[in-house]
Amino acid sequence: MQQALTTAPIAQRVSLIPVLNDNYVFVLHGASPGQAVVVDPAVAQPVIDWLEQQGLELSAILHTHHHHDHIGGTPGLLQRWPEAAVIASGADRERIPLQTQAVAGGDRLTLLGHGLQVLAVPGHTRHHIAYYMPSWGQMGAAGSEGPPGEPLDSVASSIGLEPAGPTSAGYLFCGDTLFAGGCGRLFEGTPEQMYASLRQFAALPEDTRVWCAHEYTVTNLAWAASVEPADPAIGTRLEAVREARAAGEPTIPSRIGLELRTNLFLRAADPAALAVLRSSRDDWKG
Repeated sequence: MQQALTTAPIAQRVSLIPVLNDNYVFVLHGASPGQAVVVDPAVAQPVIDWLEQQGLELSAILHTHHHHDHIGGTPGLLQRWPEAAVIASGADRERIPLQTQAVAGGDRLTLLGHGLQVLAVPGHTRHHIAYYMPSWGQMGAAGSEGPPGEPLDSVASSIGLEPAGPTSAGYLFCGDTLFAGGCGRLFEGTPEQMYASLRQFAALPEDTRVWCAHEYTVTNLAWAASVEPADPAIGTRLEAVREARAAGEPTIPSRIGLELRTNLFLRAADPAALAVLRSSRDDWKG
Protein backbone atom coordinates (compact mmCIF):
# COMPACT_ATOMS: atom_id res chain seq x y z
CA MET A 1 0.00 0.00 0.00
CA GLN A 2 1.29 3.47 -0.89
CA GLN A 3 1.60 6.04 1.89
CA ALA A 4 0.25 9.56 1.70
CA LEU A 5 2.55 12.50 2.27
CA THR A 6 0.73 15.20 4.19
CA THR A 7 0.95 18.96 4.18
CA ALA A 8 -0.56 20.49 7.27
CA PRO A 9 -1.69 24.05 7.80
CA ILE A 10 -3.04 24.64 11.30
CA ALA A 11 -6.68 23.96 10.50
CA GLN A 12 -6.75 22.13 7.16
CA ARG A 13 -4.60 19.79 5.13
CA VAL A 14 -3.81 18.62 1.64
CA SER A 15 -2.32 15.16 1.46
CA LEU A 16 -0.85 13.50 -1.59
CA ILE A 17 -0.95 9.78 -2.27
CA PRO A 18 1.54 8.46 -4.86
CA VAL A 19 -0.06 5.86 -7.15
CA LEU A 20 0.78 4.05 -10.39
CA ASN A 21 4.14 5.07 -11.87
CA ASP A 22 4.09 8.81 -11.30
CA ASN A 23 0.55 9.97 -10.44
CA TYR A 24 -0.50 11.85 -7.35
CA VAL A 25 -4.00 11.69 -5.87
CA PHE A 26 -4.74 14.69 -3.65
CA VAL A 27 -6.92 14.64 -0.53
CA LEU A 28 -8.33 17.83 0.98
CA HIS A 29 -9.35 17.34 4.59
CA GLY A 30 -9.38 18.67 8.12
CA ALA A 31 -8.72 16.98 11.42
CA SER A 32 -9.81 13.37 11.81
CA PRO A 33 -12.54 12.25 12.08
CA GLY A 34 -14.14 14.38 9.41
CA GLN A 35 -14.92 14.83 5.75
CA ALA A 36 -12.51 14.65 2.80
CA VAL A 37 -12.46 15.64 -0.86
CA VAL A 38 -10.33 13.65 -3.34
CA VAL A 39 -8.87 15.16 -6.53
CA ASP A 40 -8.25 13.00 -9.63
CA PRO A 41 -8.30 9.49 -8.16
CA ALA A 42 -6.41 7.28 -10.61
CA VAL A 43 -7.12 4.15 -8.57
CA ALA A 44 -9.37 3.43 -5.61
CA GLN A 45 -7.82 1.04 -3.11
CA PRO A 46 -4.85 3.13 -1.90
CA VAL A 47 -7.22 6.06 -1.41
CA ILE A 48 -9.79 3.94 0.44
CA ASP A 49 -7.09 2.49 2.67
CA TRP A 50 -5.67 5.90 3.49
CA LEU A 51 -9.03 7.55 4.21
CA GLU A 52 -10.05 4.68 6.45
CA GLN A 53 -6.74 4.79 8.33
CA GLN A 54 -7.27 8.51 8.90
CA GLY A 55 -10.89 8.13 9.98
CA LEU A 56 -12.13 10.28 7.10
CA GLU A 57 -15.37 10.04 5.12
CA LEU A 58 -15.33 10.88 1.43
CA SER A 59 -17.78 13.68 0.63
CA ALA A 60 -16.73 14.64 -2.91
CA ILE A 61 -14.48 13.76 -5.85
CA LEU A 62 -13.07 16.45 -8.15
CA HIS A 63 -12.03 15.61 -11.70
CA THR A 64 -9.90 17.86 -13.89
CA HIS A 65 -10.27 15.85 -17.11
CA HIS A 66 -11.36 12.52 -18.51
CA HIS A 67 -8.12 10.53 -18.81
CA HIS A 68 -8.32 7.17 -17.07
CA ASP A 69 -5.38 7.88 -14.76
CA HIS A 70 -7.48 10.72 -13.31
CA ILE A 71 -10.91 9.07 -13.08
CA GLY A 72 -10.16 5.33 -12.90
CA GLY A 73 -10.60 5.10 -9.14
CA THR A 74 -14.00 6.79 -9.00
CA PRO A 75 -16.18 3.65 -9.37
CA GLY A 76 -14.38 1.95 -6.49
CA LEU A 77 -14.60 5.01 -4.28
CA LEU A 78 -18.34 5.27 -4.96
CA GLN A 79 -18.80 1.63 -4.02
CA ARG A 80 -17.34 2.49 -0.61
CA TRP A 81 -18.96 5.95 -0.30
CA PRO A 82 -22.02 5.92 -2.62
CA GLU A 83 -23.27 9.33 -1.44
CA ALA A 84 -20.09 11.18 -2.47
CA ALA A 85 -20.55 13.92 -5.04
CA VAL A 86 -18.61 13.67 -8.31
CA ILE A 87 -17.75 17.12 -9.69
CA ALA A 88 -16.45 17.47 -13.25
CA SER A 89 -16.79 19.41 -16.48
CA GLY A 90 -20.36 19.24 -17.70
CA ALA A 91 -19.07 19.53 -21.25
CA ASP A 92 -17.29 16.19 -20.76
CA ARG A 93 -20.17 14.25 -19.26
CA GLU A 94 -19.93 11.51 -21.88
CA ARG A 95 -16.32 10.81 -20.95
CA ILE A 96 -16.81 11.37 -17.19
CA PRO A 97 -20.13 9.57 -16.84
CA LEU A 98 -20.38 9.29 -13.03
CA GLN A 99 -20.48 13.01 -12.34
CA THR A 100 -23.29 14.26 -10.12
CA GLN A 101 -22.46 17.98 -10.34
CA ALA A 102 -21.53 19.53 -13.67
CA VAL A 103 -19.34 22.63 -13.61
CA ALA A 104 -17.72 25.01 -16.07
CA GLY A 105 -15.13 27.75 -16.01
CA GLY A 106 -16.27 30.65 -13.85
CA ASP A 107 -18.32 28.52 -11.47
CA ARG A 108 -17.77 28.80 -7.72
CA LEU A 109 -18.17 25.99 -5.22
CA THR A 110 -17.99 25.58 -1.46
CA LEU A 111 -16.30 22.42 -0.20
CA LEU A 112 -15.51 21.64 3.43
CA GLY A 113 -16.44 25.23 4.23
CA HIS A 114 -13.99 26.82 1.78
CA GLY A 115 -14.62 28.61 -1.50
CA LEU A 116 -13.25 27.18 -4.72
CA GLN A 117 -13.18 28.59 -8.26
CA VAL A 118 -13.42 26.52 -11.44
CA LEU A 119 -11.08 27.56 -14.27
CA ALA A 120 -11.54 26.47 -17.89
CA VAL A 121 -8.04 25.50 -19.05
CA PRO A 122 -8.24 23.62 -22.39
CA GLY A 123 -5.14 22.52 -24.24
CA HIS A 124 -4.22 19.10 -22.90
CA THR A 125 -7.84 18.05 -23.50
CA ARG A 126 -10.80 19.98 -24.92
CA HIS A 127 -12.67 20.33 -21.65
CA HIS A 128 -9.90 20.35 -19.05
CA ILE A 129 -10.70 22.34 -15.92
CA ALA A 130 -8.70 23.33 -12.85
CA TYR A 131 -9.74 24.18 -9.30
CA TYR A 132 -8.35 27.22 -7.52
CA MET A 133 -8.83 27.72 -3.79
CA PRO A 134 -7.83 31.30 -2.95
CA SER A 135 -6.83 30.24 0.56
CA TRP A 136 -7.08 26.97 2.39
CA GLY A 137 -7.12 27.29 6.15
CA GLN A 138 -4.89 29.63 8.12
CA MET A 139 -1.13 29.13 7.76
CA GLY A 140 1.09 29.44 10.80
CA ALA A 141 4.06 31.75 11.23
CA ALA A 142 6.30 29.53 9.15
CA GLY A 143 3.53 27.53 7.46
CA SER A 144 3.80 23.80 6.88
CA GLU A 145 4.31 22.12 3.51
CA GLY A 146 5.49 18.64 4.19
CA PRO A 147 5.04 15.86 6.74
CA PRO A 148 3.36 17.17 9.92
CA GLY A 149 5.73 19.17 12.06
CA GLU A 150 8.17 19.94 9.27
CA PRO A 151 8.35 23.71 8.59
CA LEU A 152 7.70 24.97 5.09
CA ASP A 153 11.09 26.64 4.70
CA SER A 154 12.95 23.38 5.32
CA VAL A 155 10.92 21.64 2.63
CA ALA A 156 11.25 24.66 0.36
CA SER A 157 15.03 24.55 0.43
CA SER A 158 15.05 20.89 -0.54
CA ILE A 159 13.12 21.38 -3.78
CA GLY A 160 14.34 24.78 -4.90
CA LEU A 161 11.56 26.94 -3.52
CA GLU A 162 12.10 30.42 -2.18
CA PRO A 163 12.21 30.77 1.65
CA ALA A 164 8.77 30.88 3.18
CA GLY A 165 7.25 33.42 5.50
CA PRO A 166 3.76 34.10 6.86
CA THR A 167 1.22 33.29 4.15
CA SER A 168 -2.37 32.39 3.42
CA ALA A 169 -1.45 31.13 -0.03
CA GLY A 170 -4.06 29.72 -2.34
CA TYR A 171 -4.02 26.21 -3.76
CA LEU A 172 -4.27 25.30 -7.45
CA PHE A 173 -5.24 21.78 -8.54
CA CYS A 174 -4.32 21.93 -12.22
CA GLY A 175 -4.44 18.30 -13.38
CA ASP A 176 -2.28 17.90 -16.49
CA THR A 177 -2.39 21.47 -17.78
CA LEU A 178 0.56 22.79 -15.78
CA PHE A 179 3.40 20.65 -14.46
CA ALA A 180 6.35 21.62 -12.32
CA GLY A 181 8.75 22.80 -15.01
CA GLY A 182 6.40 21.91 -17.86
CA CYS A 183 2.89 21.71 -19.28
CA GLY A 184 0.67 18.98 -20.66
CA ARG A 185 0.90 17.57 -24.15
CA LEU A 186 -1.55 19.05 -26.64
CA PHE A 187 -3.63 15.92 -27.19
CA GLU A 188 -6.86 17.72 -28.11
CA GLY A 189 -6.13 21.42 -27.89
CA THR A 190 -4.10 24.07 -29.67
CA PRO A 191 -1.08 26.15 -28.70
CA GLU A 192 -3.41 29.15 -28.51
CA GLN A 193 -5.63 27.39 -25.99
CA MET A 194 -2.73 26.18 -23.88
CA TYR A 195 -1.12 29.62 -23.92
CA ALA A 196 -4.37 31.22 -22.72
CA SER A 197 -4.77 28.56 -20.02
CA LEU A 198 -1.25 29.09 -18.73
CA ARG A 199 -1.80 32.87 -18.70
CA GLN A 200 -4.66 32.27 -16.25
CA PHE A 201 -2.28 30.45 -13.93
CA ALA A 202 0.45 33.07 -14.38
CA ALA A 203 -1.98 35.74 -13.14
CA LEU A 204 -2.51 33.99 -9.79
CA PRO A 205 -0.60 35.17 -6.70
CA GLU A 206 3.01 34.00 -6.82
CA ASP A 207 2.77 32.11 -3.52
CA THR A 208 -0.09 29.94 -4.84
CA ARG A 209 0.75 26.27 -4.25
CA VAL A 210 0.62 24.27 -7.48
CA TRP A 211 -0.61 20.69 -7.06
CA CYS A 212 0.01 19.03 -10.43
CA ALA A 213 -0.92 15.42 -10.92
CA HIS A 214 2.36 13.83 -12.06
CA GLU A 215 5.93 13.63 -10.83
CA TYR A 216 7.58 14.86 -14.04
CA THR A 217 9.70 17.61 -12.53
CA VAL A 218 13.19 16.20 -13.02
CA THR A 219 12.57 15.31 -16.68
CA ASN A 220 10.90 18.64 -17.42
CA LEU A 221 13.74 20.64 -15.91
CA ALA A 222 16.41 18.50 -17.55
CA TRP A 223 14.81 19.33 -20.89
CA ALA A 224 14.55 23.02 -19.95
CA ALA A 225 18.24 23.04 -19.01
CA SER A 226 19.08 21.60 -22.44
CA VAL A 227 17.15 24.47 -24.06
CA GLU A 228 18.49 27.19 -21.75
CA PRO A 229 21.82 25.82 -20.44
CA ALA A 230 22.98 29.22 -19.16
CA ASP A 231 19.87 29.90 -17.07
CA PRO A 232 21.00 29.77 -13.42
CA ALA A 233 17.49 29.50 -11.96
CA ILE A 234 16.69 26.39 -14.01
CA GLY A 235 20.04 24.79 -13.22
CA THR A 236 19.70 25.43 -9.50
CA ARG A 237 16.18 24.07 -9.38
CA LEU A 238 17.14 20.98 -11.40
CA GLU A 239 19.91 20.16 -8.96
CA ALA A 240 17.55 20.62 -6.02
CA VAL A 241 14.78 18.42 -7.39
CA ARG A 242 17.23 15.68 -8.33
CA GLU A 243 18.40 15.65 -4.72
CA ALA A 244 14.81 15.59 -3.49
CA ARG A 245 13.87 12.63 -5.68
CA ALA A 246 17.03 10.75 -4.74
CA ALA A 247 15.90 11.13 -1.13
CA GLY A 248 12.42 9.84 -1.97
CA GLU A 249 10.75 13.24 -1.55
CA PRO A 250 8.02 14.61 -3.83
CA THR A 251 8.68 17.79 -5.78
CA ILE A 252 5.01 18.77 -5.49
CA PRO A 253 3.65 21.26 -4.57
CA SER A 254 5.42 23.91 -6.55
CA ARG A 255 4.50 27.61 -6.52
CA ILE A 256 3.37 29.96 -9.25
CA GLY A 257 6.30 32.29 -8.60
CA LEU A 258 8.78 29.46 -8.98
CA GLU A 259 7.14 28.35 -12.21
CA LEU A 260 7.26 31.88 -13.61
CA ARG A 261 11.03 31.88 -13.07
CA THR A 262 11.89 28.36 -14.23
CA ASN A 263 9.08 27.00 -16.43
CA LEU A 264 9.77 27.78 -20.08
CA PHE A 265 6.12 27.32 -21.04
CA LEU A 266 4.98 29.99 -18.60
CA ARG A 267 7.77 32.21 -19.95
CA ALA A 268 6.69 31.75 -23.60
CA ALA A 269 6.03 35.10 -25.26
CA ASP A 270 3.10 33.94 -27.41
CA PRO A 271 1.34 30.80 -28.71
CA ALA A 272 3.86 30.35 -31.52
CA ALA A 273 6.75 30.29 -29.06
CA LEU A 274 4.85 27.84 -26.88
CA ALA A 275 4.27 25.58 -29.88
CA VAL A 276 8.00 25.49 -30.62
CA LEU A 277 8.74 24.61 -26.99
CA ARG A 278 6.05 21.93 -26.90
CA SER A 279 7.42 20.32 -30.07
CA SER A 280 10.92 20.37 -28.60
CA ARG A 281 9.72 18.79 -25.37
CA ASP A 282 7.73 16.12 -27.25
CA ASP A 283 10.78 15.14 -29.31
CA TRP A 284 13.33 15.33 -26.48
CA LYS A 285 14.86 11.96 -25.57
CA GLY A 286 17.04 13.11 -22.66
